[in-house]
Amino acid sequence: MRIGLFATCLGDTLFPDAVKATAVLLTRLGHDVVFPPGQTCCGQMHVNTGYQREPVPLVRNFADQFGDPSLDAVVMPSGSCAGSVRHQHEIVADRYGDEALRAGVAAVKAKTYELSELLVDVLGVTDVGAWFPHRVTYHPTCHSLRMLRVGDKPLRLLRAVDGIDLVELPQADACCGFGGTFALKNAGTSAAMLQDKTDHVRSTGADVCTAGDSSCLMHIGGGLSRIKAGTRTLHLAQILAATRTAPLPLPQPEAAR
Repeated sequence: MRIGLFATCLGDTLFPDAVKATAVLLTRLGHDVVFPPGQTCCGQMHVNTGYQREPVPLVRNFADQFGDPSLDAVVMPSGSCAGSVRHQHEIVADRYGDEALRAGVAAVKAKTYELSELLVDVLGVTDVGAWFPHRVTYHPTCHSLRMLRVGDKPLRLLRAVDGIDLVELPQADACCGFGGTFALKNAGTSAAMLQDKTDHVRSTGADVCTAGDSSCLMHIGGGLSRIKAGTRTLHLAQILAATRTAPLPLPQPEAAR
């Protein structure tokens, strides 16, 4: 397949390793990964904050960049951005766009997937040949769980990883408290939710907490770092891209420094 890769804002600016791992993984599986150079923000943060007219240029650019008919699919290592493209873009186009934008949005929406969806539902694979000999717990992010309804697809991929010790996260479906600007506008509530999440992560004794969204991992990772839990955060793509011949070395945990 010829697959367009969307980096996302956080991937581009803060967590490029998750984007690179997505490309490495899909290439290893025999697919042609294309990175449209003109891609920008999908506009999610604008819509989430109530500004629906402002992201029209961003939505139009996304449809232009990924509307290439030679692309069989569009993938992104982010449940929230995939949710935005599949749900919010249509709302923006219907309210403030023109017919061309509505058509472009519909065409791209139909072939846009979060990483675990693409692997399991489209490519039909759960064992991607990964090797990760560490204790891991998985946090299902809100957009992937509730908007995209990816279900147990990430867990099915993780269970097939060679060497992994996958442990269940207590109250896994509870929000970590990030929610984009929610964490800024409702800092106290967000911090309380984060403490619950980090307590549960810590209780697993995991070396790594993984998820499909860098934003949630950024939030959880910050909380774990502050309490020196000794647990790292890694994107799902990074674990799936790791192999015996190209292992992923873990950084020294803060608690051990």
